[in-house]
Amino acid sequence: MKGSVRHSADVIEYPLLWEFAKENRNNPTEAERLLWFYISNKQLGVRFRRQHIIGQYIADFACLEKMLIIELDGGYHTLPEQQISDEQRTADLHKMGYRVIRFTNEELFQGINLVLTKIKNALNESELL
Repeated sequence: MKGSVRHSADVIEYPLLWEFAKENRNNPTEAERLLWFYISNKQLGVRFRRQHIIGQYIADFACLEKMLIIELDGGYHTLPEQQISDEQRTADLHKMGYRVIRFTNEELFQGINLVLTKIKNALNESELL
């Protein structure tokens, strides 16, 4: 069933990830704070979770119902080694059945309406899958 599958980290890794996710939720970046303002409380018709653990990863925002992950990428995501890591992470999440969409912080700050439109489109696309 779509949205009912749960992918948790192993019992040793999970507490560490949980603490890190909690810290991230309590101290969001400016970009995360801005996007959360627009997608929290089912404003797009679905529930998003912030800093949600999926497997060995912490997704910036996840909609389990639609199996959609939103990642916000700061400047360090332009580094070649980080790009390789991001590609592997996306591939792993895809294998678990998730779709991942990424936005740079600059995209968000310069065009929140365009970002929201892309998110809405991704949510609608998941209904067709």
